[in-house]
Amino acid sequence: MLDSIDIKNYRTLKDLRLTSLGRVNLITGKNNTGKSTLLEAIAIYASKADLNFLFQLLKERGENFRPGENNKNITEINVKALASLFSDRKVGFEQKDAITIGSVEKTLFGDEKSAENSISIRFVKYFDESFTPLENESTGPTRRRRTIIENEFDALMVDLKIGLEFRLGNLNYIISLDEERPFRLGFRGLGSNTGFQFIRPRNIDSEMNGKLWDKITLSELEKFVIEALKIIETNTERIAFIEEGPRERIPVIKVTTSNSVLPLKSMGDGINRILTIILALVNSANGFLLIDEFENGLHYSIQKKLWKIIFYLTQLLNVQVFVTTHSEDCISGFEDVLNSGEYTLAGKLIRLDNDNGTIKQVEFSAKELQIASQQNIETR
Repeated sequence: MLDSIDIKNYRTLKDLRLTSLGRVNLITGKNNTGKSTLLEAIAIYASKADLNFLFQLLKERGENFRPGENNKNITEINVKALASLFSDRKVGFEQKDAITIGSVEKTLFGDEKSAENSISIRFVKYFDESFTPLENESTGPTRRRRTIIENEFDALMVDLKIGLEFRLGNLNYIISLDEERPFRLGFRGLGSNTGFQFIRPRNIDSEMNGKLWDKITLSELEKFVIEALKIIETNTERIAFIEEGPRERIPVIKVTTSNSVLPLKSMGDGINRILTIILALVNSANGFLLIDEFENGLHYSIQKKLWKIIFYLTQLLNVQVFVTTHSEDCISGFEDVLNSGEYTLAGKLIRLDNDNGTIKQVEFSAKELQIASQQNIETR
C-alpha cells in the first residue's frame, strides 16, 4: 500500500507530492485539476510502466499513433504521440525532464523520493552497440544492446536514434521509436505488475466484467458481488454471464420473486455500475482499485451503502482505493462511513486545486472532513 506518492512531469502534474495517503482515498477538485491524471499516474506505477497500458491511455485521449501523418517520419510521429504524456508536451533528454512516479520515504534528512521503487520514463538518444558476453568472449554469439548517449559530443560519433527509456531502480529498458507501432514489441513493464483495476467514468464493459466474474466463480467472493447488487435489487439471488453472440457475453440476474432470468442491462445503469465496481474490487486483492467519477449512474441514496461495502472489502482483501468525484452526495456518503467509528483511520479526502497552472493539494482527515461538513466548508 502506498503511504505517499511523488509525481513529476506527468501531464498536468509537474510536481505533486501527497505525503499521507489512506487505504481509501477520495479525490476532489474542479475540472482541470488533475484528478484523472493522478489515477493514471498511480496505474502507471502499479503496472511498472507496462507499455500496453501506456498506449491504451494514449488511445483513450486521442493521442494514438497515426502512421504517415503529414508526411512525417515514423520517429517524429511516435515522439509527438508520447510527448503528450509529459508536462507541457516537453521532449527533453535529461533526467530532470523524466516522468517520475514513486513513494516518499522518511529519512534522517527529511522526506525524499525512493529511487528504488520510483518509475522513471524519459526520451533518450542512444545507439545500438554490438558486444560478446564475457563468459563466451571467444566463441559466443555477438549480441546487441542499446547504449544511452548523455552528451552532444558523443552523439556526433555514432548513428544515434531516439527511444523511450523505462527505469525502476537499477533496471531499465529502452524501446525504439523508429517502429511504426512500437507498443507491439510487447514490453510488459519492469518486474511483476501490482494488481490493479481502473474503472473509467462510463466503463460498463460486459466483456471485461465477464472475465472478472470468471476469476471468482465458485469462490467465496461471489457472495460479496451478490450482496452489493442487493443495494438496488434486494431480491437478487444469483448472477451469471451468458453468450449473446459471437464473442459477446452479457450479465443476467435471477431474483427470488421471479422464475425468469433477466438481463441486467434492463434494470438500469445503477446496478450495472455497482457490478462493475464490485467485480473490479474483488479482483484487486493486494493491489489497487482506481475509480474515475464514482457517482456516475448512482443515485445519492445508495452511495453510502456502497461505500460501506468498499471500506469493508478493502480491509478484507488488502486493497488500496483511489476515487475521484464532483458529487457532494458522494462526499457526504464517504464522510458518514468514515466517521461511523469503524473506519476512522482508513480513509482520507484529498482536494486538488489549480493555482495558475500548479496543482496543489489540501488533505482532510476523518475529523477534519466531519468539521468541514458541519461548517459547510467546500471540499469539492
